[in-house]
Amino acid sequence: MSRRRGSGSIFQQPGTDNWTIQYYARGGKRVREATGSNDYKAAQQKLTQRLGQIDKGEFIERPKKPLTVGELFEGLRRHYRVNRRRSLGSLEFRWKHLRVFGDFLAIHITEDRLKVYVDERLKEGASNASVNRELSALKTAFHIGRVPRMPEFPHLTEDNARTGFIKQHEFDRMVKHADQPWLRLFLELGFTYGWRRSELLHLRVEQVDLLEKTMRLDPIQTKNARPREVAMTAKVYELVKQAIIGKNPTDHLLARKGNKPVKDFRESWQKLCAKVSLGKLTCRKCQKVGDGNKCKCGSDAFKYTGRTPHDFRRSAAKLLREAGVAESTIMNVAGWSTAQTFRRYAIVDSSDIRAAVVKLEQARVVNSHSFGHNRASEPQPEPEGAKGMVN
Repeated sequence: MSRRRGSGSIFQQPGTDNWTIQYYARGGKRVREATGSNDYKAAQQKLTQRLGQIDKGEFIERPKKPLTVGELFEGLRRHYRVNRRRSLGSLEFRWKHLRVFGDFLAIHITEDRLKVYVDERLKEGASNASVNRELSALKTAFHIGRVPRMPEFPHLTEDNARTGFIKQHEFDRMVKHADQPWLRLFLELGFTYGWRRSELLHLRVEQVDLLEKTMRLDPIQTKNARPREVAMTAKVYELVKQAIIGKNPTDHLLARKGNKPVKDFRESWQKLCAKVSLGKLTCRKCQKVGDGNKCKCGSDAFKYTGRTPHDFRRSAAKLLREAGVAESTIMNVAGWSTAQTFRRYAIVDSSDIRAAVVKLEQARVVNSHSFGHNRASEPQPEPEGAKGMVN
């Protein structure tokens, strides 16, 4: 039912028969108040009462019910869903630890409580970086929920330089033993562009343009919600062309037999790395090194140590840098938002250091010879008594 402008409104929220009244307090602030009743006349009376209080200056806005940390985190989840943030899974993983605060009122979370949480997580073996990410998620939930009294959130020192490279000859060995077409394409894309594992697994045929020889990532697929587009190398073009045969535009680019999208490829990756000596699979029962198949002791549980798909990001960046590509371009290709993040990947290895030392030695030799040459060309002092001598 429509009402005169300025006289408020009465409506029913979806999924309920009870009436809600809406009016504007002094200063133009909109207030919605649930009446808790399905009686329209009672709702009218409540609205008339509130408008009268506002006119007389007697209206006092009811304080909002304090939110629990669990309710704040639900707001953060909603924020991730609405904005289509791809890291919702990571957020849920952090909540597994943060849920110890779930029933606490947000206004009761103090710096001391947070410090106790940090101590407990470190005792459990969590890294400084993991704890910082958890506290960062909690802090964001507080900001979104507009908590009036924000505690001071601790921040731990991190040794966050990324390490580990896959060199060209190591990559060549991996390619030689990649016995599945999707895995061969995954290796080529990762080593060439340094794209993240999730970005590659969500690629679809419609994101490939064979005429322009380009590939693109949509904002929803990238960590920083920015689209990216790259030109295909000859090898990437050849492999992509084979991969899209018989597929529909919405099909995944990386798919197993039967056009089944690749979701979890840890086993394939680990066995491949073990085969080319870039990783090791150790039987959890007898501690013997195996190939990932059933161990002689009968166990099929292995612990993997070695290279990871994320190492491709460092490797691709290093190769692009060595090829003379500008740092800003490398960041655009691989999807780093800031130079600070890019430099965390420590795109320098021991061979870079050795090359720098060789260049230093060469420069010192050149400078030494140059100094000696200049000394020889300087006018030499005449021998004593030489003045006035005639040839």
